[in-house]
Amino acid sequence: MLTLNRSETTSALDYNILNSSIQDTFAAIDRFEWQAIEELRVMRNNGYYSDAGYASFEDYCEKELTKHGGYRRVRDLLSAKKVVDTLPEELKDKITKPSQTRSLLRLVKTPDKLEQAVAIAAKEKPFPTAADFNKAVQQVAPTVKRSTKAENPKTQLCNSVTVSSPEHPRYGESGLIEANAPNYWQQIVTFNDGERLLVNNGDLDAASVPFPRGRSYPAEYTEAIAAIEERHKQELERLQQELRIGLQSEATARAEEQVSEQIQSLQNLYKQQKEQNIQLQQRLDEMEGLRKLEIENQQLQQRIQELEHAVKERPSQQWGNTMTQQATEVLNKQVKQALEKTIDLRSLAVEPPRENAQECLRLMGMALKNLASAMNNTQALEAAAIILGSEPTPTAIAYRAEQLEMLPQAVSDIRTVLAKPGCKWQDYWDVAQEYEVIKSDYLAELTTQETDLISALQNASSQPDTIGIGSIVAHADPYRTLYVERGEVVEDLGEEVVVAWDCWKEQSKKTDRYFRDELRFWKGENQ
Repeated sequence: MLTLNRSETTSALDYNILNSSIQDTFAAIDRFEWQAIEELRVMRNNGYYSDAGYASFEDYCEKELTKHGGYRRVRDLLSAKKVVDTLPEELKDKITKPSQTRSLLRLVKTPDKLEQAVAIAAKEKPFPTAADFNKAVQQVAPTVKRSTKAENPKTQLCNSVTVSSPEHPRYGESGLIEANAPNYWQQIVTFNDGERLLVNNGDLDAASVPFPRGRSYPAEYTEAIAAIEERHKQELERLQQELRIGLQSEATARAEEQVSEQIQSLQNLYKQQKEQNIQLQQRLDEMEGLRKLEIENQQLQQRIQELEHAVKERPSQQWGNTMTQQATEVLNKQVKQALEKTIDLRSLAVEPPRENAQECLRLMGMALKNLASAMNNTQALEAAAIILGSEPTPTAIAYRAEQLEMLPQAVSDIRTVLAKPGCKWQDYWDVAQEYEVIKSDYLAELTTQETDLISALQNASSQPDTIGIGSIVAHADPYRTLYVERGEVVEDLGEEVVVAWDCWKEQSKKTDRYFRDELRFWKGENQ
């Protein structure tokens, strides 16, 4: 038993050592294989092979590594490294050698399926083999076996057919179809004499037999053809839609163009009607102007009749300061030249009106202005301008006529203020400034005495006020009681004046003498 025990112990020791050595060797082989892959990757990526004069990595592998499998084995090893790098960390240790990755290589582009296949293989065994990985890959992404030969077209066999084409040499003869058609457009027909011919389907009379008219395709092309037909159908629908939209757009554009033309024609018609309305309104305005002119002429004629009646009643009145005989002749000459003998004023030159020549001239000027406006006569307008003394324009003549209309009232107001006793320049100026624009006109209407009075008032207003008889005064010294009392100068003694004070009326002494510089003008009780 000792010998047996000794033998068993020695055997056990030898097995353990050998087994451990074998496993270490295989582990070293696997480790060195992965190390070789890493070194190959560095050689390829960094281009160290060019240092030895190799043009490419393939040349290096074929020359230096031929005994180890050459470039083909190197490519497989690098592909295995690519598969391992794609896996997550927890699944990388499931692949122990590069040869296990051959079936997994086609899943590198789909990392999720690759991870799923490795997980399935690792679930069945802790350390799967290449066969386990291949089985898992078939479960995750099974390969489809493709047929390499096209299926023979199926043809429905018919007991009897007849050649119906007159051009065929067997026209009118009958035969049997006893074999499958070699293609989709011909049939093998056996005639009664035993001859077998290949006849086109179009030459046979077999309406009740549905011969295949289309070409049969392999199964792998059916889906592609269906997709192409679907795209073609969609393209046709798209083209139809575009054509429909184009037609609608064209119809819309044509309708818009027609509407635009109608709008343009309506606008032109509206413009024409507007122009006609403007012309009619102008005619109406002209007629209204003529009517007003007629009324105004009637009023002027009535005024002329009144003036003529006044002349008859007072024949002694003459032109006065309005116009001399020589000025009348010059005026008549200019008027006659302007009107080209349209209006003859010689009667006015011979015998002036008896009432108011200026008023007559104003009426004549207004009549000529109205005549010029009604007849569009520039000569009459120039004549009216000469008579009224203004520019030969309708606006200037109308403005001048309005000024002359104020002349009688201006003369009356100025004569009234000049006739007041104790009239001063300020009284005159308050009235005269309202008629400043016709100053030369109303001065010509006033008499010589009236104009002299106006000049005297103006000169007196320009001189400083002096204390004289009648002046209302007070004492100039503010410390005197008479500073606030009112007095009147009753006597002028030269350098001195005598003042009668209102406050001394009840006293025996009612007046006193003062130098003028001791007095001031009285300005009221509030001083």
